[in-house]
Amino acid sequence: MRAWKARGAATMVALAATALIASQGASEFEITPFGADWEAFNKLGDGQRFSPLDQVDRTNVDKLVEVCRVQVGDRGTFESGPVVIGDAMFVTTPTDTFAIDPTDCRIRWRHSYTRSQEPMLSVNRGVAYYGGKVFRGTDDGRLIALDAATGREVWRNTVGDSGLGEYVAGAPIAWNGLVITGTSGSEYGVRGKAVAYDAESGREVWHFDTVPTGKQVGAESWHDSRWASHGGGGTWSSFALDPNSGELFIPVGNPVPDFAPGDRPGTNLFTNSALVLDARTGKLLWWYQITPVDSHDYDLGAAPMLFRNQAHAAMLAVAGKDGLLHVISRDTRKQLFQVPVTTVDGPPKAPTVEGVHVCPGANGGVLWNGPAFDPLRQTIYTGALDLCMTFKYQPGQRYTPRGVNTGGSYVFDAGTATGWLTAVDANTGAVRWRYKSDSAMLGGVTPTAGGLILTGDNAGNFLAFDSDTGKVLDKVPTDGAIGGGVVTYLRGKRQYVAMATGNTSFPASGLVGQPTIVVMALNADALARTAESGPSPSRGRQLFQQMCSTCHGVTGDKIGGRDLRTVGTRLNQAQLEKFIQNPAPPMPRLFPPYLKGDDLRHVQDLAAFLATWHEAKD
Repeated sequence: MRAWKARGAATMVALAATALIASQGASEFEITPFGADWEAFNKLGDGQRFSPLDQVDRTNVDKLVEVCRVQVGDRGTFESGPVVIGDAMFVTTPTDTFAIDPTDCRIRWRHSYTRSQEPMLSVNRGVAYYGGKVFRGTDDGRLIALDAATGREVWRNTVGDSGLGEYVAGAPIAWNGLVITGTSGSEYGVRGKAVAYDAESGREVWHFDTVPTGKQVGAESWHDSRWASHGGGGTWSSFALDPNSGELFIPVGNPVPDFAPGDRPGTNLFTNSALVLDARTGKLLWWYQITPVDSHDYDLGAAPMLFRNQAHAAMLAVAGKDGLLHVISRDTRKQLFQVPVTTVDGPPKAPTVEGVHVCPGANGGVLWNGPAFDPLRQTIYTGALDLCMTFKYQPGQRYTPRGVNTGGSYVFDAGTATGWLTAVDANTGAVRWRYKSDSAMLGGVTPTAGGLILTGDNAGNFLAFDSDTGKVLDKVPTDGAIGGGVVTYLRGKRQYVAMATGNTSFPASGLVGQPTIVVMALNADALARTAESGPSPSRGRQLFQQMCSTCHGVTGDKIGGRDLRTVGTRLNQAQLEKFIQNPAPPMPRLFPPYLKGDDLRHVQDLAAFLATWHEAKD
């Protein structure tokens, strides 16, 4: 561990125009990189958290140094997932929202929320950005919209009643003129719901009850309707969304009373489920329940993750406090496999009056930061908490407003909770590697095109792993437990890595610290070496999408007899560079005859991508 220191033949006109600009030396052919921002809690609506940036890679990640840090609170929870848009990084504490310069940590603005009611659990996990506004929930059940440029409050609406135990913990999701959030507070006997608001006005557009009653679909799964009215089903992280289908994927929490399934007979829909709604209308589409008849508080807390496997089939990955990664086909809506990502006893034993020991316990497994996906490697990465408990059931439960309606009690195993990071083949469920941590792994997990997995642990360490092997390539203390997001973005020609450290929360045994944003980047020598380094297939991929895909298609086979995906099996790097520099008609000349500077590098990068495209797994 190193010590922390300041450490085709169409669109020829457009392509020819690009070449002309380059040949005249006007900014030497500027390429807009993919993945420069970190747009949402889980980067994009699919929840994959994958970044196509590769300036920081396996060869230089140990050259990251601290660029800046800024403290955003004194003590308490700090589980915010930073969102980076333009010249601002947006982060939240339970009451405050910050816009921070993502390159030097200067605070651009700060908005402090004054609560209208006494809060329940004081936690907030971040913002959604849309249309020049940022949206966040509050621990007294409100949703507020702030002007992203100034921090001025634009509107406010009430999502839940803090007097009944409702609050908003998760980062909202914004899409197509809507901002969507949900209520938390299952143990307080709330009846969960998801609500969509007009992003411009704050007017409610639709809402959906996650615990059905009356004639609602699923109401028959609550045989004892007395508990359905207070049956839990809160949401406490973020959501996922497929913008093509308009499907909204909501992770729904546990039923109540937690440890007393005999008091609430039935499968208790839609608790412990990935609930799928039409994002535009709130109409129920389908669901997948990971733990029917839950008796261990095995809710689904983290956002689902959407991906396509090698056969290009649409998949859903969810991981919850049951300690299992579940992969489900979105076409058949059936589970393909499940994989333990922490210590799992097997089928859980129901709590008894005398007590029963179970792994994982109610605060183990996967919490608010869920699975991530590397499409290049077809691998899912999941961090987890390893914590077992002894549960006791107390029969004859009655609802207590704002009370903790667990239906029993539990005792943690002695000792400090540990953690895991697990890499799983997204097509077969085979475990590719595991990392055992001496502390919980609660931070966001971020795969990158640089062959890295970036995350952090409760001991306060920033961790960088080799994506393929799980080898720890960098381990740096940050002076605070990492329970929030670990993100990466590009500003200018420099890739940054930022993380939320200093979390205090119930399962966060280990280092605490003060809520702080820490920003890192390569040191000057390593940054200079990246500018001098060899060709980059990742940069070449971006060039292909920007310059070549219009003619050749994104899959490289749009022009008959010119399948570029396999061109690397016929031509080597040097031959490809020569052809790109001096192509045969009707392909236009994209670069000047005499290459230098960025033009030379772009040709080399593009050739490197084409030379290796046939080896890609995506």
